[in-house]
Amino acid sequence: MSTIIGHYIAGEIHVPQGGRTGPIFNPSTGEEIARCAYGDQATMDQAVQAATEAARKWSQTSHATRIAVMYKLRELMIAATDELAEVIGREHGKTIADAKGEIGRAIEGIEFATNEPHVTKGEFSVNVGGGIDVFSMRVPVGVVGCITPFNFPIMVPMVMMGMAIAVGNAIVWKPSEKVPGAAMILARLLKEAGLPEGVFNIVHGDKVVVDALLEHPGIAAVSFVGSTGVGEYVYQKGTANNKRVASFTGGKNHMVVMPDADLDAAAGAFVSAGFGSASQRCMAVSLLLPVGEQTAVKLRELVIEKIKALHVGPYNDPKADFGAVISAQSKAAVEKAIAEAIDAGAELVMDGRGIRIPGHDNGYYIGPTLFDHVTMDMTFYKEEIFGPARGIMRAATLDEAIAITNAHDYGNGSVIFTRDGKSAHRFMSEVEAGMIGVNVPVPLPVSYFNFGGLRRSKFGDGHLYGPDAARFYTKFKTVSQRWPDAAAAPAAVSLAFNPVSDKS
Repeated sequence: MSTIIGHYIAGEIHVPQGGRTGPIFNPSTGEEIARCAYGDQATMDQAVQAATEAARKWSQTSHATRIAVMYKLRELMIAATDELAEVIGREHGKTIADAKGEIGRAIEGIEFATNEPHVTKGEFSVNVGGGIDVFSMRVPVGVVGCITPFNFPIMVPMVMMGMAIAVGNAIVWKPSEKVPGAAMILARLLKEAGLPEGVFNIVHGDKVVVDALLEHPGIAAVSFVGSTGVGEYVYQKGTANNKRVASFTGGKNHMVVMPDADLDAAAGAFVSAGFGSASQRCMAVSLLLPVGEQTAVKLRELVIEKIKALHVGPYNDPKADFGAVISAQSKAAVEKAIAEAIDAGAELVMDGRGIRIPGHDNGYYIGPTLFDHVTMDMTFYKEEIFGPARGIMRAATLDEAIAITNAHDYGNGSVIFTRDGKSAHRFMSEVEAGMIGVNVPVPLPVSYFNFGGLRRSKFGDGHLYGPDAARFYTKFKTVSQRWPDAAAAPAAVSLAFNPVSDKS
């Protein structure tokens, strides 16, 4: 009988008897390794109740107390890196090295969360009139719902929830049901770090749980990372239920390469940013845009050479550059996208279908796949391909490359490789993307800068981390106060609308 991973509510693991469950697979082998409990409305009610009660006390604790938990969590995360990486690799399929890189960025998010007293400071004005002082303060919103994707089982949740907890909120988290193992380790580490019971809760499940979270009146704010279709649904349903929602969705990120660029470095950057983690990253480079035919010809040759050197293998193969995709359904979807691109007229330069990994015949593997002569009318250009199939487009000028980039529905990240400052400046100014790289293949900012795309890559005004995350997880209160002299004569009654006048 398979092990069942249960929910985590008020500091305890809950494994429902006879309830719905779903399979957890090892993508490297294709075998079912455990089951995940699926919650329902009653489970969500229980979690929100626990979070609500805990939030009242946690929000009143000192900044120093909350920060101490974050510092301790950082130490525990570092110590648990190997354990976390093993679980992430086994459930996700990414290599151990890739998983450890993800954990490092999660720890960076925790480190920034320790700055919460600084980024939540209010404002103060003395004697605005009539002896009245006015000040603003940021206070926690209460209970925050977090919905996170499979591709970053620990980084996205931690940069999301680290700040939410640090500023004084309680959490109800719905991790991806495909990768629940790391979530349970994180629950244990937070408990060891001294976080009070009920501040952090996990409810596993599918759309039933998502809807329960979005509809629950006890949840004040929702943060989401995932696919665009689901993210738009979360934003619309959440806001319809009077919640603050920040929804971070898909990307189709373009990499423009100018003729003056270091083409070998650009080719290496494209392969690294395009195929890392089997291309299952919203910030992955999807389309290469060489400017000029000569640039395209040279760059194509260099890219092919570097792709041929890639090694695909199971998550625990130290020689593997990337591993399997997350599921059999994902593999089928990527292979369908490849077939459609061929039918649409794109040139298949390298075909990763049918790759065989000895001893892992049932794993969900796709080798690196490359198309050339992708055009804007193709589905391959229009839709995010969440797997190792990348494309080359041709642009005659920088103007055309910018136009191709801006014509897309998504605006997550875009990058340019060039030695020319003027070209880089134009690109930064004119491209409609939330994160821009100049000779940087993945412009994922450090945790103390805001993360978030434009257009259909983000719904809502919040950002995933950085100073704006602290603002998203807090609400403003503005106070006007006056302390009259007890010996002063009673003020005359006035009905004039002039509350801050020196005469009032």
